[in-house]
Formats: sequence, C-alpha cells, structure tokens
Amino acid sequence: MKKLPLCLLGPALFASIGFAGVGYSGKELKQVAPPPCPEWYADREFNVSLWGTYVFTGTNWIDDRYIEADHAWGGGIDLKYFFMRYIGVGIEGWVVDARQARQHIFVDFSDGIFAKSIHREGNAIGAVLGTLTLRYPISCTRFAPYIFGGAGGIFGAGQKQINERFTEPGEGFDIVATTGHTDAETRAIGQVGGGMEIRLTPHIGWVSDFSWNFVDGPNNNFG
Repeated sequence: MKKLPLCLLGPALFASIGFAGVGYSGKELKQVAPPPCPEWYADREFNVSLWGTYVFTGTNWIDDRYIEADHAWGGGIDLKYFFMRYIGVGIEGWVVDARQARQHIFVDFSDGIFAKSIHREGNAIGAVLGTLTLRYPISCTRFAPYIFGGAGGIFGAGQKQINERFTEPGEGFDIVATTGHTDAETRAIGQVGGGMEIRLTPHIGWVSDFSWNFVDGPNNNFG
C-alpha cells in the first residue's frame, strides 16, 4: 500500500510541465484519515468480576424477618457473557457475614415476670442469581452505564424463635420461654439495579453499582 502515493507522483510532475505556471505537490494529493477511536468494549466478550459488597436492610433489625441485622459486609463473584455489544447474561454469587440478633424471652404469668435478652450471633448469608445486563458503551470513551436484573435463591438466614410453655407444680402452663431457634431457610430472591463500568484497559475495568433485592416474604428486602 505504501507504493500507491509514489505512483501518483509521476503524472502530477508531467502535468506541471505541460501547463506552465501550474504546479502540484504530491503532498497536496495525499489524504490522511484520522485514526479511529480506541475500542474499549468488544461486541462479544466474557467478563469475570470480583467485588466487595455492603448490605443494609430495608427495616430495622428487630422487624426484619430474614437477615435480622441492620447491615453486613462481604464479597462475591460475577461471571458474565456479552453475546451482543449491549446485552449480556451471567451468574453471580455472594456471601456476607451478618451479626444476627437472637432474642430470648422468659414470661412467668403467675409471678408477673417478663424478661427479654438479646445477643448477637455471626452467620454467613449467601445468594446465587442468574442475571441479565443491558449496557451502553459510550463511543470513544472508557465509560459504560448499565442496568441489570436477576433472580435466584438466598440462604443462611430466616431463623425463627422457638418458644415453649412450661408448668409449675399446681399452677398449670403459666411459663413461656425461648428454647432455641429454627434452622436457616432458603428463599427466592429477585434483584434490580444499575451502575457504571470504567475500562482502564480493554481487558481490565472498574465497576460500581447499586441493587435492591426482594426476598420472598414480608419485611425481608435489602439493598
């Protein structure tokens, strides 16, 4: 391809002799196209993301029916395949360490006693979801805003108090006390959210997003 401009210079020189006073420079005939914008996002690509996460419940811990804590910290992994430039499907999993509240009660109706105690217990809570992501890589930039949704299962929480009634000699069933808690439950979870990705290189980027999660049952949702 480099030989083409040299071939065009010959006719230009002969034309300058035939037409006195008219001259052409080979530089005037050369057109240089501007370099294309760098492509930071591919039309088809596979993404692996490792991230930290912060969870906060939509209600106070005493009213929450699943996580039973105000907040928790953890991390996760996201595997995603973009089969088109703007659409990707994937799977994500995460785990957080929640300091769950455990409430114990003791009630003696005969003697008018009502006692309640609360202690904290650390438990791992996790979820696995399938996701759909819509992104929009902004042309000639490193930025790509995106929205996403997902559904799956959450596990490791949802324990409930076990309260039992006891008798005192000659007084009947007049005592109620907490004897333990049920095992953790697995429930359905849905997720919607949005965020921004910034590519440092075509293969390495930084993502930041927010999602709201809907857990099966009342007073269970969290961000």
